[in-house]
Amino acid sequence: MADHVVTLNAGSSSIKFGLFASKPNLPRPVASGQVDGIGADMWFKARHAEDASTTQRDLADMPRGDGHRAAIDVILGWIERSFPDARVAAIGHRVVHGGPDFAGPVLVTPDVLTCLGKLAPLAPLHQPHNLAGIAAATEAFPGVPQVACFDTAFHRGHCFVSDTFALPRRYYEKGIRRYGFHGLSYDYIARRMREIAPLEAAGRMVVAHLGNGASMCAIENGRSVASTMGLTALDGLPMGTRCGQIDPGVLLYLLQHERLPVDAVADLLYEESGLLGLSGVSQDMRELEQSDDPRCREAIDYFVRRIRHELGGFAVTLGGIDAVVFTAGIGEHSALVRAAVLDGLEWLGVVLDAEANARHDQIISTPASRLRVYVVPTDEEAMIADQTIDVAGLARISAAA
Repeated sequence: MADHVVTLNAGSSSIKFGLFASKPNLPRPVASGQVDGIGADMWFKARHAEDASTTQRDLADMPRGDGHRAAIDVILGWIERSFPDARVAAIGHRVVHGGPDFAGPVLVTPDVLTCLGKLAPLAPLHQPHNLAGIAAATEAFPGVPQVACFDTAFHRGHCFVSDTFALPRRYYEKGIRRYGFHGLSYDYIARRMREIAPLEAAGRMVVAHLGNGASMCAIENGRSVASTMGLTALDGLPMGTRCGQIDPGVLLYLLQHERLPVDAVADLLYEESGLLGLSGVSQDMRELEQSDDPRCREAIDYFVRRIRHELGGFAVTLGGIDAVVFTAGIGEHSALVRAAVLDGLEWLGVVLDAEANARHDQIISTPASRLRVYVVPTDEEAMIADQTIDVAGLARISAAA
């Protein structure tokens, strides 16, 4: 039986999974899918990578007790039936927050889980569910190595001024600092760009991970230099429902004068703001682009303005930019957003190829553009699988196998 790795990305109401075979470079995807509706009426969906065939199953009749454990049982059961020759040799988990102590993937131990649990207040929408997925997988597959792969790890090499807030230094020592997120995506893009455009990958890149969660990263020679996100995944760009950058005085006003409870402020910032809050219509960029409501256009304009603001700042941080890379759902699929971000940036060296942009080509700048612009799909699951293979010490089989 050949060694395979399962990747799990556990959220509050869903678990995404991937099955990967070990290969010399990035692992080969075998299957992927997810369970939706955890805690309610669950659905299972899966797709074979080789022939694109799909499987769907209504799980509404399943008990709603331990939803994550039930979902993982469904996932692993389907893998065992569909790929009987695939031995699950390790399971890799996306963990959003690694704090100051985890600068790379690690084998999960009780001590590691204790440390990660203490970070839950810094990623309340993600961390508890990530850890619930680890607990359920450990129970379902005792003895199989579980590996935690962190969204913050890629940014842990930042210098002090990129990591700190202008607070008394004792808070920095306590771990109140800028961590950055989407690191698995940025790590994948940095590696992928070494294959696509090695000269630019060895230089200065700005990667825009634009999706329901959105951030940007300045990368120099494959290493993160700065990120738009901070202590939590609220900072920086506006997102689907998250506010992004905000004057801290607004929060004081809401607490002191509006008399909002702390939980209500948290819900406002995490669930009611961003594109949804600005438009009053939707958090989905596709719906905003298709709407005639002027508030939708204003929401897009604000999103674009913040991206342009951060792009200009990163140009200064890096001392110039050799490439811009758009990735994730909006970055990969919204020609309108990409064109609006790059409009008028000839001073930065950008000459957009409008037709290539409309086709979603890999390169959307013209040959005359001094700064090259790319559209590159990300693959966080492949990075989780790759890191898991290394940490678990699995053998990498030959490319021909």
